[in-house]
Amino acid sequence: MKHAVYPGSFDPVTNGHMDVLTRASKIFDTVTVTVMHNARKQGKHLFSLEERLDILREATGGLPNVRVDGFSGLLVEYMQRNQNGVIVRGLRAVSDYEYELQIAHLNRQLGDVETVFIMAATRWSFVSSSMVKEVASYQGDIGKMVPPASERALKRRYSLEAL
Repeated sequence: MKHAVYPGSFDPVTNGHMDVLTRASKIFDTVTVTVMHNARKQGKHLFSLEERLDILREATGGLPNVRVDGFSGLLVEYMQRNQNGVIVRGLRAVSDYEYELQIAHLNRQLGDVETVFIMAATRWSFVSSSMVKEVASYQGDIGKMVPPASERALKRRYSLEAL
């Protein structure tokens, strides 16, 4: 049984993330989406760790072999503790590849963990969580860039901040 872990901050999850995750779920027996808590980014996320986990649980409800988890610390430690197989990372552009390649080499050095890259579909190559948050902050239409769970959460967040 081959298992994969798809780590990220998912603040919030986008359709690009969902595209990579859905395709990974067809390749691997099980996939765990792991929301990584980064202490250095404390206070910089729009959504709390629990909110991001809830959004992901709702967004992945239709993928039976996908589970959602959170973790604080090194990804290789998470992989070792859970006896997981490979790391899945999505790539949008060449610039992503350079950064992700360094991390993949580091993870392999630290924990003998392999990384598999999945190219995001072309229609999602421009979508990032940062861009989605910016558009949403101006009440722009984000419905085609994020799953409904993210759209609702973003609308709630920005409508509450506007009050």
